Amino acid sequence: MSHKILICLFLSVLSLSFGFCQTPKTTNPKNEFRAVWIATVANIDWPIKNTDAVEKQKTDFIEILNTYQKLNYNVVIVQIRSCGDAMYPTNLAPWSKYLTGKQGQAPTPFYDPLEWMINEAHQRGFEFHAWFNPYRASMDLNTAELSRSHDIIKHPEWMIKYEGKYYYNPALPEVQSFLISVIEEVVTKYDIDAVHFDDYFYPYRVPGKAFNDIASYKKYSKGMGHEDWRRDNVNTYLKNTYAAIKKIKPWVQFGISPFGVWRNKSVDPKGSDTQAGQTNYDDLYADPMAWMEGNYIDYLLPQLYWSIDHPKASYAKLSKWWSENTNKNAALYIGNGSYKINTDSDKKWFNPNEIPNQIDLTRGFYNIKGNAFFSAKAFVNKNDAVTQLLKENQYQYPALPYVVPNSRREVLDIPAISNINNQNDSTEVTLRFPTQSKIRYVIVYGTTNKNLINVNDPSQIINKIAFKETKDSIAIKIPKLYLEKHNNCALTFVDYFGNESQATLLKVNNKNLKTNEDR
Repeated sequence: MSHKILICLFLSVLSLSFGFCQTPKTTNPKNEFRAVWIATVANIDWPIKNTDAVEKQKTDFIEILNTYQKLNYNVVIVQIRSCGDAMYPTNLAPWSKYLTGKQGQAPTPFYDPLEWMINEAHQRGFEFHAWFNPYRASMDLNTAELSRSHDIIKHPEWMIKYEGKYYYNPALPEVQSFLISVIEEVVTKYDIDAVHFDDYFYPYRVPGKAFNDIASYKKYSKGMGHEDWRRDNVNTYLKNTYAAIKKIKPWVQFGISPFGVWRNKSVDPKGSDTQAGQTNYDDLYADPMAWMEGNYIDYLLPQLYWSIDHPKASYAKLSKWWSENTNKNAALYIGNGSYKINTDSDKKWFNPNEIPNQIDLTRGFYNIKGNAFFSAKAFVNKNDAVTQLLKENQYQYPALPYVVPNSRREVLDIPAISNINNQNDSTEVTLRFPTQSKIRYVIVYGTTNKNLINVNDPSQIINKIAFKETKDSIAIKIPKLYLEKHNNCALTFVDYFGNESQATLLKVNNKNLKTNEDR
């Protein structure tokens, strides 16, 4: 069958804005960060059990992806290093016991979970943010169960014991260098979209217990106060991590999800109107204000795991504070505590509208660009009342993640069709290979004859197809069901930085849709 019968390509290539109808007012933005954390430590989310067979691991991970794809999420933040271990093959850390039941033991049959997870996530249109916990080395003090290749065994001089766990000493130059090499290896070997750190920097303070880094302080402080020196250790490590990532792959983002309170107003007039028992600046020695000021972070994702009107740490007050105190050097998203739904002592979490209302609230701030939810199991076959509200309202339509901060540019390549092959259940469209841009996805838009294509309208996004590189061309498959429902279609490219190209318009003639068997 001639592709001219099936789809007529418009003679002109139109831009994303010129010639289309105006963007409708909608509560569903075209671009929005919608993420979920998938925690592996202690088998919180995945694998469900550390004794699960490989095939069950894969089935369970795909169930998580499919659940959040149906909810129109677009980012997964997957924990791949939780305590000096790894969910991927490496000589820099032993295999995680949360994957195979025994630290240092590879999966059987062997596979690379990280490579596999990235591929499955990209096939479903998700960004993959690789989540590292840099400083925590163990969850307890039982060294007998550690692999002999673990750093606690190999480099005990790197470690500090604190309240039942081992931690890498953030002050040691050799520790910082090693931890950066861990990041460099993953960025180099794997097709990740971001490196992600959570809120664990120096450990949460335990009253009356000191983190014993006195020897390091005497050796390296150079006259700085002890607490300023600790913050400087963190800042130096983060600055060098950012530089290492960008040197290898400039499009890979560096994002951090700090504790939700920077400082209380009671100790600093610039702080938030909160009464948090611990804060980033004073207890974890983490200073997000410095990270933004230094321009060595792509996004901030503060964890606001409280209800909107919480008396000591109000989600509403904290959203406003972060909005007012985040500068243009970093994107700002908000972390939401979906794990508290129907389980917390704060009864506000028993209201199914709490999470939807939090999303609506954050959308009211111009520079808060989305939300992330801890953790994945909260919506996998659970809390249907909440997920139904999200499906019908806040997340009714798909959304594309934002462009990497300070990386907005024109995508010079535009989809150009070289061949169309009508198959039984889909139409395979072959596009000329883009030569001037590194492309991540092809976006398919569709409407009926009654409506103009508007690529700024998220309700018209009908498919997001992972770009699989070949030498001369790329073939994408558009399900026949989509083409039967949409008379007008358009294609765009999205590059690795998240920039979207101009659109190529298509016209679908449903009456002439035929399968190979019809010919």
